[in-house]
Amino acid sequence: MPATQPTTDGFDPAAAVRRLIREARMGALATLDEDGGPYVSLVQFATLPDGAPVLLLSGLARHTRNLQREQRVSLLVDERRLGDELQGARASLMGRITRLTETGEIETARRRFLARHPDAAGFAGFADFAFYRVALDSAHLVAGFGRIMDVDGAELTTPVADAGELLAAESGAIAHMNEDHRDAIQLYALHLVGAGPADWRIVGIDPDGCDLMAGTDARRLPFPRRVTTARAMREVLVELANKARTTTIDSPQ
Repeated sequence: MPATQPTTDGFDPAAAVRRLIREARMGALATLDEDGGPYVSLVQFATLPDGAPVLLLSGLARHTRNLQREQRVSLLVDERRLGDELQGARASLMGRITRLTETGEIETARRRFLARHPDAAGFAGFADFAFYRVALDSAHLVAGFGRIMDVDGAELTTPVADAGELLAAESGAIAHMNEDHRDAIQLYALHLVGAGPADWRIVGIDPDGCDLMAGTDARRLPFPRRVTTARAMREVLVELANKARTTTIDSPQ
């Protein structure tokens, strides 16, 4: 599939899907039943540093039994809007789901998932629960008139092979920002992503940006450039804080 290009009005389909994935907390997971028919269930998910959705699933669930027979799945994510829900963007993500087995991957998935879904801490350690990663093959985006298109999975992935230093520093950097620089995080939310006043905190950092949350509301703050080291991350976070202090955008009503 050729790379999708921004439309004449500057709309970037791949960026729109990446934002939907990073900001969504819930999705409709479609698996194939034993008879080959479709089965859809509502699931919570988070994202790994490379942007792949990660799910915490019980081995007793029907969808988990289904994916053990057939790894192909679809995950529908949407932009929650008050009023007419169909006015918001949504994307059907197609890919293959696999259970995480490496200790490091599981620890990263657990930390990132529980940051978005703290109520899951009570059962995340149960023996019949496990983390599953969805490797994306493609997405079908519906984002309004003239904005219906397919996006290749390669365009939805954040490369992380060269970002080992950044990923190793992620957890400590998040704790530092949330404990010592909460004022800067509020500035990010209010003036750079257009969110309303709330108790915003950072829940994830990757080479392309960081994820902010307040309650159940998640927002994506893109970085102005790709970062792969702890120093570059600190520099861009300071830069964004300075930008936020001199920027005013309208908050949603």
